Amino acid sequence: MNIDLDLYLEHHSSCELPILQKIYRETQTRYLNPRMACGHIQGLLLTFLTRMISPSCVLEIGTYTGYSAICLAQGLKSDGILYTIEIDDEIAEIAQQYFDQSDYSKNIRMVVGNAIEVIPRLNRMYDLIYIDGEKREYPQYLDTCLPYLKSGGYLIADNVLWDGKVLDDKTNDKATMSVRLFNEKIKNNPSLDKVLLPLRDGLFLCRKK
Repeated sequence: MNIDLDLYLEHHSSCELPILQKIYRETQTRYLNPRMACGHIQGLLLTFLTRMISPSCVLEIGTYTGYSAICLAQGLKSDGILYTIEIDDEIAEIAQQYFDQSDYSKNIRMVVGNAIEVIPRLNRMYDLIYIDGEKREYPQYLDTCLPYLKSGGYLIADNVLWDGKVLDDKTNDKATMSVRLFNEKIKNNPSLDKVLLPLRDGLFLCRKK
């Protein structure tokens, strides 16, 4: 998508919350891999989806600086909880500072650790799961978290087009192969309704039957 069209989309969409503007701006200027922040349009979609679902319990795999967590938290029930898992303790501290500045600090629980190990320990059932962690572990995330997704619950996965590498037969690094496998596992899972959207780097939307 060209820059002008991207700006047009943003101009005709709802504005970002001030805290989200701050997170996005500071992520772009202060931290490594700023593209990992989901950004305005994708963030609005996450908020729309969670408001439609009105979940009581949400799981996020991969916090980074916290942009997507705050977007997801906006759609929670008033007493709902978002558990967000981040493996990097330093970036988790940064995200927690932003959560504390937001209106959703009481709804967000930061958990530091490897999601594959943390999810069974949390032992909770979720209305919505958002996957945006280490791409090399995407297939394991799916296997680990699906048993904890309620029937009728939703799963959203980011970066499932992986800069188009999923279509490049010459690209066979671990991350690309794992994203391909993840996509195939979702495609072939009869318990999931699914649609793959070409928003930013690809979003998989799934509903557990």
